[in-house]
Amino acid sequence: MPTITMYTTATCPYCINAERLLLSKGVTEINKIRVDLQPEQRVEMMQKTGRRTVPQIYIDEHHVGGFEELRALDMAGGLMPLLNKD
Repeated sequence: MPTITMYTTATCPYCINAERLLLSKGVTEINKIRVDLQPEQRVEMMQKTGRRTVPQIYIDEHHVGGFEELRALDMAGGLMPLLNKD
């Protein structure tokens, strides 16, 4: 299973939905980076992604984007190949 990293906050409904979607696909561990507790991590996230909003999701080094992009990737059949690659 690849490494899943998600920039998140405690109360973000899109973050919760993204986590639920990933768990439903068999992901057992998500490395959550709480930008609400660590403002310097939000700065890093913005530099890496060019975006201010959470979630920002990475599968290994591949930046998926936010929940809507994750969901679209899943609906297009592209999520499982990223999760199942060796």
